[in-house]
Amino acid sequence: MTISSTDQQIVVGIDPGDPSVPTLAWAADEADRRDLTLRLVLAIPPGHDTQHVDSTPHHLSLQARGRDALTAAAETVLRLTPHAHVVTELADGQPAVVLCRRATDPTRMIVIGSRRLGHAAEFLSTRSVAAPLSAQAHCPVVVVRAPEHTAEWPAQLIVGVDGSASSHEAVKFAFEEAEVRGAALHAVSVWPRPPVAFRGGEAGLEERTRLLTEAIAACSAGHLGVRTTQEVRRGHPVEELARASSTALAVVVGRRGHGGYTGMRLGSVVHGLLHRAECPVITVPGEA
Repeated sequence: MTISSTDQQIVVGIDPGDPSVPTLAWAADEADRRDLTLRLVLAIPPGHDTQHVDSTPHHLSLQARGRDALTAAAETVLRLTPHAHVVTELADGQPAVVLCRRATDPTRMIVIGSRRLGHAAEFLSTRSVAAPLSAQAHCPVVVVRAPEHTAEWPAQLIVGVDGSASSHEAVKFAFEEAEVRGAALHAVSVWPRPPVAFRGGEAGLEERTRLLTEAIAACSAGHLGVRTTQEVRRGHPVEELARASSTALAVVVGRRGHGGYTGMRLGSVVHGLLHRAECPVITVPGEA
């Protein structure tokens, strides 16, 4: 089925070797809330020496396995959300590259699971998808490495704020997401601890508090129904945001710049959260 340029969609990366029901459930719920099409995409990596269309028995077998995985994923979505509008796509190419190419209009966001690769493998392995996709995609990327915490009340989203342009985009997205979900929004700014004690700490705290207040005020227009709170924490940004994620629906962070497909320019905070967060992580790119 062809989607017109005026229709938005949520793209879900399907891994035939590690099907993730929590990832499909997250994406199905989001598509239902926003009344969007759900596009399930499965990419078949090429052979090492393949320059053209690969028609080897091994590749044909992978394609058949991919079609079966897509069918199973679509059936799972429809069991979870019977009225969902689901389309499937089987593509050739490295998964991170294929999904990055889908990160343009009409894609609202891309949702993937996490293979929980080690630090080095997440950067260097061809199996890595989360880090390079989060670093490169031109739309928000959701990595469902842990379930959202729905038992907490009030349900809340966490957004990291550091005053950057990418942080501003993250706060804007977080307000939209909180409103769609009927959730509260908790903005967190983390003030790194200095290597040695110094005077003037109160002034630094006041500056961080002002930064948070301005960030919320700049993005709250049109979202007056969203309950907001704010907090300045001392410590390491990854540790503190990961700790805050333990009771959240999701943690939203901005991404600075445009990393390469290797993911080597992915910010340390974002990359750390991809490994440490206890709820889904949503990475929002800054304006181009």
